[in-house]
Amino acid sequence: MSSTEQLTDYQQLELEAAAFRHLLKHLDENKQVQNIDLMNLAGFCRNCLAKWYAAAADERGLEIGYEDARTRVYGMPYAEWKAKYQTP
Repeated sequence: MSSTEQLTDYQQLELEAAAFRHLLKHLDENKQVQNIDLMNLAGFCRNCLAKWYAAAADERGLEIGYEDARTRVYGMPYAEWKAKYQTP
């Protein structure tokens, strides 16, 4: 297969989900990268990902709140991540 045009919708969804999981794993393995660094360099941060995740759930009629989405993105409750890894 040489083109994304040949992918089924389900295959596309699987690839996008795998890429998202890899991004979350990468961010988890690089906790020293602060959200402000991400915002300055890439224009988004972990909180943005959580907002997009919660918005996607809402668009599909699923009740996943922002805090639940942040827990998914951070791999733990945000307050815990902030206490452990956020620098002043």
